[in-house]
Amino acid sequence: MVYTSQATTNHPNIDTRVNARPDHIDFSALLDPALLQAARTIYRTYYEVHPDQVQRPLGIAIDRFTHRGKLIFGGKPILLPQECFVPLNQIEAELY
Repeated sequence: MVYTSQATTNHPNIDTRVNARPDHIDFSALLDPALLQAARTIYRTYYEVHPDQVQRPLGIAIDRFTHRGKLIFGGKPILLPQECFVPLNQIEAELY
């Protein structure tokens, strides 16, 4: 059996090398549109309830099955197995 340091993928936007940096991944190609819409709804609702909030979140940790999520404001999020992270730039991409 031969082991290589580079995995193969059919997706052109995902770099799967061992030392690949995750900030180069195109998240729009990976996110389910329903998850993205749920994240936008959570984000919008938060700012309607807290209009005086000045700190911007990094994104939302959202459950892939229930579509319930939490805004993440600092540090790298620690996700549960059924959760995924939706970065703020993806959430805001179609809001304006």
